[in-house]
Amino acid sequence: MKIHHLNCGTMRPWRAPDGLVCHVLLVETGNGLVLVDSGVGVEDAADPAGRFGAARFFVRPAFDTTEAAIHQVTALGYDPHDVRHVVLTHFDADHTGGLADFPWAQVHLTTTENHAALHPEGAVERGRYLVSQRAHGPTIVPHTLDGGEPWRGFPNARELTGIAAGIVMIALPGHTRGHAAVAVDAGSHWVLHAGDSFYHHGQIDGTGQVPKSLTAMERAVASDWSQVRGNHHRLTELQAADPPDLLLINAHDPALLHKARSRTAP
Repeated sequence: MKIHHLNCGTMRPWRAPDGLVCHVLLVETGNGLVLVDSGVGVEDAADPAGRFGAARFFVRPAFDTTEAAIHQVTALGYDPHDVRHVVLTHFDADHTGGLADFPWAQVHLTTTENHAALHPEGAVERGRYLVSQRAHGPTIVPHTLDGGEPWRGFPNARELTGIAAGIVMIALPGHTRGHAAVAVDAGSHWVLHAGDSFYHHGQIDGTGQVPKSLTAMERAVASDWSQVRGNHHRLTELQAADPPDLLLINAHDPALLHKARSRTAP
């Protein structure tokens, strides 16, 4: 499957000089187009408080509507109505903002994350799961990953064959209760979108200083910090093995977005 690597939301947290992106995958399948996450959407710019909540003061989104997935899909020459599925790593606003721009698409997430979004517990969850994210009435398709098949050392994964062969959802809780990674078969290699299971490449490859503002934010919003640390450890091992058929990316590191684009450039 052909994969396009999009930045659907530039963000400028304090003391993070390189900023953050919203790394969204646009996947061409035999059954139409699929988005992995949806980034910041058109409607977010019109109502930052209602659509993004207090998190906007920490991540400081640009709210540039030209970055919205729907406009980038159109700019690539596709009909937005061909986006039939959106697979979410989790339900935070910077991953769900674009959903309202594709109201006809089915939205896939873990059963655990769907339950958490509908029944938030504690101040962090009440701040991250906003009613506005579902106000357009999306068609939600939850997937239970417990008891799934192993994938590259991760114990619970399921191939989303109802969408297309070669799209795999992998349980990776910690950032949120039902957080997941999504792997996509690009033909010559797999792309593993690890969502928010880490924020900065230095957390898993040891090549650079990680801004303290990012690690502080990561810990503050984590559903389970011990699980986050465990995910860092497992992803560090995977990165160190450097399998030639795997590209490991995340949702927000601009360096990993650049790396992915360089690998897929003609």
